Amino acid sequence: MGEFFSLERTIDAFPKLLQSLNVTFEIVIVATCLGLIFGFGLAMIRLFRLPVLYQIASVYISFMRGTPIIIQLYVVYYGLPMLSMNLFGLNINSWDKLFFIITAFVLNEIAFIGEIIRGAILAVPVSQTEAGYSVGLTGLQTFVHIILPQAVRAGLPNFTVDLVSLFQGTSLAFLLGAVDIIGRARMIGTNTAHIFDPYVAAAVIFIIISVLLEFAFGKIQKKGDVVYGRIHS
Repeated sequence: MGEFFSLERTIDAFPKLLQSLNVTFEIVIVATCLGLIFGFGLAMIRLFRLPVLYQIASVYISFMRGTPIIIQLYVVYYGLPMLSMNLFGLNINSWDKLFFIITAFVLNEIAFIGEIIRGAILAVPVSQTEAGYSVGLTGLQTFVHIILPQAVRAGLPNFTVDLVSLFQGTSLAFLLGAVDIIGRARMIGTNTAHIFDPYVAAAVIFIIISVLLEFAFGKIQKKGDVVYGRIHS
């Protein structure tokens, strides 16, 4: 059993794996922030059914939500340099692999977060918009002060699920050579000839952080429910 699994080796792997946690967090933070910004724009295109852009957005979302992230990673990694060379004559093959990894996850998150935002806005009753107009608010004021807060509350559970899924999905980044948690676990296993132990340690790290994320956003959701209840009581 000691040759196959060792608690001591597993514990020893933790500090080494945590050294690469910043790479995983970088992917998650950048993908989430840009996903929120551009995802909001994508949601507006879909909500207002803007000509041409609506059709393009629909195809984009269908591709991103209908294909595995691993395919998207390879499409970006191999396709983006070809596109850059053909359109601009710029050779980006030597760029840091992390750039292509983050780009793939950003593109993926734009589609998923865009649909979360769209669904959250649609979940707010039309009567809320009418209420805003009835007290003299403009369309923008109604959206910012009435629709948006309720949409955030409605969309938070799905956003939490997406964030945890994104965090866990970053484990595929090692396939393109990123030294994230899984990439580091693979290196440790190769160097020590004990593959199982570092992967167990990596699994524990993923579980702990995923649970903490769900717990934190659960608290935010409950706090929002309390505030919402006070406002409407």
